[in-house]
Amino acid sequence: MTKDKGKYYITTPIYYPSSNLHVGHTYCTVMADAMARFKRLSGYDVRFLTGVDEHGRKIQEIAEKEGMTPQAYVDRIVAGIKDLWATMEISFDDFIRTTEDRHKRRVQEIFKRIYDKGDIYKGDYEGWYCTPCESFWTDIQLKDGKCPDCGRPVEKASERAYFFRLSAYADRLLALFAETPGFLEPETRRNEMIGFIKQGLEDLCISRSSFNWGIPVPGDGEQVIYVWLDALANYVTALGYPEVDGRAGEADLYRQYWPADVHLVGKEIVRFHSIIWPAMLMSMGEPLPKKVLGHGWLLLDGGKMSKSKGNVVDPVRLIERYGVDALKYFLLREYTFGQDGLFTNEALLNRINADLANDLGNLLSRTVGMSGKFQSGKIGKPETGASGTAETPYAAGQGSDGGDPAAPDCPDADLKRLAVGTAAKVETFMDEFAFNHALEEIWTLIRRSNKYIDETAPWILAGEASGKARVNEILYNLAETLRIVSILIRPFMHGSSAEIRKQLGLRGGEAFWDDASVFGKEAGYVTEKGASLFPRLDIGEELDMLAKINPAGDAVPGAEAAPRAPSDSPETGLGRKPEIEYETFDKLDLRVGEVTDCVKHPNADALLIFRVKMGKETRQIVSGVAASWAPEDCVGRKVIVVANLKPRKLRGELSEGMLLFADNGDRYEFVTADAPDGEKVT
Repeated sequence: MTKDKGKYYITTPIYYPSSNLHVGHTYCTVMADAMARFKRLSGYDVRFLTGVDEHGRKIQEIAEKEGMTPQAYVDRIVAGIKDLWATMEISFDDFIRTTEDRHKRRVQEIFKRIYDKGDIYKGDYEGWYCTPCESFWTDIQLKDGKCPDCGRPVEKASERAYFFRLSAYADRLLALFAETPGFLEPETRRNEMIGFIKQGLEDLCISRSSFNWGIPVPGDGEQVIYVWLDALANYVTALGYPEVDGRAGEADLYRQYWPADVHLVGKEIVRFHSIIWPAMLMSMGEPLPKKVLGHGWLLLDGGKMSKSKGNVVDPVRLIERYGVDALKYFLLREYTFGQDGLFTNEALLNRINADLANDLGNLLSRTVGMSGKFQSGKIGKPETGASGTAETPYAAGQGSDGGDPAAPDCPDADLKRLAVGTAAKVETFMDEFAFNHALEEIWTLIRRSNKYIDETAPWILAGEASGKARVNEILYNLAETLRIVSILIRPFMHGSSAEIRKQLGLRGGEAFWDDASVFGKEAGYVTEKGASLFPRLDIGEELDMLAKINPAGDAVPGAEAAPRAPSDSPETGLGRKPEIEYETFDKLDLRVGEVTDCVKHPNADALLIFRVKMGKETRQIVSGVAASWAPEDCVGRKVIVVANLKPRKLRGELSEGMLLFADNGDRYEFVTADAPDGEKVT
């Protein structure tokens, strides 16, 4: 069993619910989730926080345009965000909303404490304001007269407001960066922040009177607390700090988990987390977080994914087609932490085919398949190894005199040494947030295992009378390696990890990270052939399909992300996808169907499993509309089916087509037709 290694508190930024999240947001959350899962598996007491930042003028303006109250608007968007995290199987421990009473009361108390210290004063503000970023800027800070963060236009703002004496903490902040260089990473971000401080810190406007969608300033009903004091405080308010109700144990979580081990944020908000937030904590007399990590952006069309630009990729569409583990693997393997990365559909598909289907899926399929063919599914622990010595568990760090049963020139020895040594390498890279390098170490072991099969050729030995024991030994080595792999990939792809263990017959009993450093742990295996872990894709067909459902993912630098006719702007028209030729459309076989049964997916809250009758044929179709429809409300409905879509498995359930829905912004509505089931739609 892995030892208790203490506490680990990791946070994502709290996302701004101006509209639905895109794959760029999932990138940050997937990284935090992988680290939280890794630390739990390694024996840490983990607290993983995420949430939403719901206040500000932008939200109020959007809600007013839609004829809704701000609260009703954010409730709708936040429900979709929670559904997305459920679909992504994000293992957060708490989800904080800044509209929650627990947060608002504590933010007001923080305001009062900083005010009582003399670090908040009331004055007049005049400067440049960027509504999308909720940020004020000086003339010097503007870039070409626009917001230096997002590049959008700014407007002159003047009003009475409260200010935080940020300028008073410049020297202490510079000392922080000098004395604790690891506080902010990567180094490029740290250098940027040092330069920002040295050019002169302005006191920070922390209240507004020009709108009222926010937390009221204590004792001043005309002002609401400005977003960054409100938002940044979530990291401690979610832990019960400061105590405002006088209840025993109210701040127990704060005492247990603060300071945060890692604030994981996008590079565009590093300034707020590494300058403003530490200064506020200094004023409050509280410990600073141990580390702020600023990750890069996922780019489309040479620029950052942006909801306002419309150049975004919907992660739900990708998950519905390829599964959540495939998307998580791609995001963590393809990009280097701290650097920007270009997202393309082709890169995603190539990773799925090369790494997941050809390497990992193939290794499991070959091992379990040969076990069934040559051993009737039963693999015993070898009584003797290749060297003729008794087979004993082989742990990382052991030499040939410490239990290594294989001769140095035997492929068994090479495989075992690599297998038991991989966990330590992965752990080193994980502590550096180098997810791509950690996964490369795991895949080095997976590729070596596939090579081991070719080197030992068990299918030849199986035909020899004297080869039975050696075949069993080879298969045991492969099964043990897969057991180790199932532990190593669990932080990144826990669903695939569980499926590997299921097919190996590892039922019951919790696995621990330390178990990945021991070879020969299991007494034997009874394998069970299952579905292909990652079916191989036809890249051409998939690119065509993704171009229809997710066109932004095909963007490359210099190309438009989503071309539109001039009269079809998002503000005035439909926001159409790029034009296609008639021949492309004619390839679709659309049929009228009738839903005869509908149930929830057993392993995915966002998915429903439909039984759809089309004439004499009935098909099973999986669709991600559980947030819009209860299963019982779907039965009997006429639907339109994409009938010639290549079948694939979604979270273990076969989907033999696709249902058409209309997205009205609030929910998905069935596209239907008043015609007999089985009729062709033209």
